Amino acid sequence: MADMDNKDQAELDPADLEDVEDVEEEETGEDVNSKARQLTVQMMQNPQILAALQERLDGLVGSPSGYMESLPKVVKRRVNALKNLQVKCAHIEAKFYEEVHELERKYAALYQPLFDKRSDIVKAAYEPTEEECEWKADDEEELTEEMKEKAKMEEEKEKKDEEKEDPKGIPEFWLTVFKNVDLLSDMLQEHDEPILKHLQDIKVKFSDPGQPMSFSLEFYFEPNEFFTNTLLTKTYKMRSEPDENDPFSFDGPEIMGCTGCPIDWTKGKNITLKTIKKKQKHKGRGTVRTVTKTVPNDSFFNFFTPPDVPESGDLDEDSEAVLAADFEIGHFIRERIVPRAVLYFTGEAIEDDDDDYDEEGEEADDEEGEEEGEEENDPDYDPKKDANPPAECKQQ
Repeated sequence: MADMDNKDQAELDPADLEDVEDVEEEETGEDVNSKARQLTVQMMQNPQILAALQERLDGLVGSPSGYMESLPKVVKRRVNALKNLQVKCAHIEAKFYEEVHELERKYAALYQPLFDKRSDIVKAAYEPTEEECEWKADDEEELTEEMKEKAKMEEEKEKKDEEKEDPKGIPEFWLTVFKNVDLLSDMLQEHDEPILKHLQDIKVKFSDPGQPMSFSLEFYFEPNEFFTNTLLTKTYKMRSEPDENDPFSFDGPEIMGCTGCPIDWTKGKNITLKTIKKKQKHKGRGTVRTVTKTVPNDSFFNFFTPPDVPESGDLDEDSEAVLAADFEIGHFIRERIVPRAVLYFTGEAIEDDDDDYDEEGEEADDEEGEEEGEEENDPDYDPKKDANPPAECKQQ
């Protein structure tokens, strides 16, 4: 056995042997995890190892666990009966979501008068009464008399300033909502903002009873210099039925496609397009000419021209990514933005959304603090060395 060990060592490259020794010397205490990660990275850079892993994973895709094959035939038959029951459950669940859609339509009609009044206040078509404007803040009871007096003076000053400026309604209401929500602000470009200042209302309209399940987002604009439309729409078509080929994948209604609407841009105001100049060189003569070309431009208003979904349903990766993001945005506007617009305007809804992550964030901060404390207590800790991250980190 000793001869075999000596033979194996003799075949090792000296450099490899030195690496092994280094690992054995350093793999103590806290360095174990670090060296393990390094070895993993080295392994994953080996094409042979990657090919073997991929082959193994490919073999696992769609493969049963083996337990079903081990069952007696009579038990397999009973399991098939359970699966048939599960398919029936999926169809009942689909009916449940259809009725939910009907309830949404019913209650949307009850919400709408309130949303209409909200719109009237925003666009200065209605001035709320003193009683309607009263709002007791949560911390109002804790204010001292001195603080109350100071607040009253500030309120009177603001009132005088407002009388001078004479603002109408709630300026830039929907633009502020959009800018306060990361999902929507990521879509906004600087050239979108002057147009969205003219957005007066967003409504959700559900499909009529007996019609295929769908909903539309309606964006109402006041007359402006950018386009002649006063209404822009986006309609999402939905389906609430299990796929015959894969009924167990059913998890509620899914959006099957969406359609936008044409925007009648004023000449020279179409921000979804931009003009670029390119120089072209003639192959034979060598002369250079400048060509003007119109190309797509990033804009929120591309939201109203989604990619077409072919009847086959086949899409390239870019179109799939665009549609997936589009569906997420449409659903978010319908479920969150329209019903709670004022809370996104004030930022209160954003704070509620962030509360879900506070506890996790605090734990992460605590761990980071502990690591910093350990570094400072380490006699070998060099802050100058740690201030410069390795090249790999910089590239990231």
